[in-house]
Amino acid sequence: MRLDAFEADAIVVGAGLAGLVATHELVKAGRRVLVLDQENRANLGGQAFWSLGGLLFVNSPEQRRLGIKDSYELALRDWLDSAGFDREDEDLWARKWAEAYVRFATYEKRDYLHELGLRVTPLVGWAERGGGKAGGHGNSVPRFHLTWGTGPEVVRVFAEPVLAAEQRGQVRFAFRHQVDELVETDGVVTGVRGTVLEPSDLPRGKKSSRVAAGEFELSAPAVLVSSGGIGHNHELVRQNWPVDRLGPAPATMIPGVPAHVDGRMIGISEAAGARVVNRDRMWHYVEGIHNWDPIWPDHAIRIIPGPSSMWFDANGVRLPAPNFPGFDTLRTLKAVLSTGYDYSWFVLTQSILEKEFMLSGSEQNPDITGKDLKQTLLSRAAKGAPGPVDAFKRHGVDFVVADDLATLVDGMNKIARGPALDVSLLERQIVARDLEVGNRYSKDLQLMAVANARKFVGDRVARVAKPHRILDPAHGPLIAVRLNILTRKTLGGVQTDLDSRVLRADGTPLTGLYAAGEVAGFGGGGVHGYNALEGTFLGGCIFSGRAAGRTMARAVK
Repeated sequence: MRLDAFEADAIVVGAGLAGLVATHELVKAGRRVLVLDQENRANLGGQAFWSLGGLLFVNSPEQRRLGIKDSYELALRDWLDSAGFDREDEDLWARKWAEAYVRFATYEKRDYLHELGLRVTPLVGWAERGGGKAGGHGNSVPRFHLTWGTGPEVVRVFAEPVLAAEQRGQVRFAFRHQVDELVETDGVVTGVRGTVLEPSDLPRGKKSSRVAAGEFELSAPAVLVSSGGIGHNHELVRQNWPVDRLGPAPATMIPGVPAHVDGRMIGISEAAGARVVNRDRMWHYVEGIHNWDPIWPDHAIRIIPGPSSMWFDANGVRLPAPNFPGFDTLRTLKAVLSTGYDYSWFVLTQSILEKEFMLSGSEQNPDITGKDLKQTLLSRAAKGAPGPVDAFKRHGVDFVVADDLATLVDGMNKIARGPALDVSLLERQIVARDLEVGNRYSKDLQLMAVANARKFVGDRVARVAKPHRILDPAHGPLIAVRLNILTRKTLGGVQTDLDSRVLRADGTPLTGLYAAGEVAGFGGGGVHGYNALEGTFLGGCIFSGRAAGRTMARAVK
């Protein structure tokens, strides 16, 4: 059947997680859906497939079993304190989305996903621990729930019913269809125009060509834009970089998302009349490392660290509190860039590496991704670092391993992009920290944070190493990691109301057009405000995609 002969009730632009969720909801309501994507079928699920599968739940059974006391009120306070909404107009809908999302994460999200077959691991992670104040940025309690099966499983539970609907003829996919324009008729969005790209049989994530093989124009009563953010488009990242808030954009950035994450549809939606807000809000990590076995161009991985590694700037000066691993992403990013360089260093021991290093990405956690309980238990309990972590230690260009500090610093200087490090400066700071380990108490705020983390059974058992001296040979060898800026998430975007309807500059809906996922700032044009609590990006795609699908189904009934 020709595409234009398929009588669609809705067109979904982007076959990532938000698009799949919306399509799932449309299918449940009996609607016919046409899904377009500029990549091939191998990329179904988009970025979500590559994710670790972290989800923020509030007051979950997993939390309660571990003695974590959480509530809607505490989570909402954490969210609003972290978001720092301060733009009366641009944040109007973002704040409403934040309140609605935290309610969803507290009362509906887990059950909604559980009914689809999604399960999480029993240990709850404590991500983005905050800036050091009860009323400031960060999670007051552990809320990071890891999907059993990681990102591919999150994709699967929505893709399977959608693919079943495709078999029934209720859904039609049009891959390698790149939307270039939204079609308007009398002020109403009624369809899309674009370019048919030449066929591609490349594996998932590989950069595909943009060679045109034809054109298309398609119509439907409702159009959803769910095309993702700008993470791999470094030109757009630099154009929107908040210099006044974070300092100058880094000269070296490495992308944590595939090449097709280009942000095109944000501008295309704006050209059709959509309001785009909070462009300067974005989420980039400071613990980026080059992938020694890349999939997409400049493929980068994030280290998800425990709190024990010592963190030094490019000059070899220890970062000030509370810039500890895993605590306050953007505050640490600002501190790193304030030195005039765009990288920093972890210095740690083999014991810390084995206990505390986890890598982002489904492909970096094959045991959990494969839902292999035996392999998971063996790999996490075995002596030595998990296989993927050990591979980066052996092959990664950002890793230096040595038996003594002088040799370690020598290796660090060989890969530094800035000043030569002084071994005596690093030694003074490490020795000062090591002298604090002899007692159960300390004036060192990082050691105090480690002691606090180890009070939580999940961290003590699986995530945080027992404090020891960095220079103790029994815990060696010494390891240094050059940390780069890794681009990841767009926190601003197309402004929407709580029904995922796209809004014009005057605040009225742009009839016929909807937006969900990262292109909408995960809802409202910026539900996270200035900061994210982690485990909220997949959840934002799910929540906004669900709202869009349900609203569109009602609109075209």
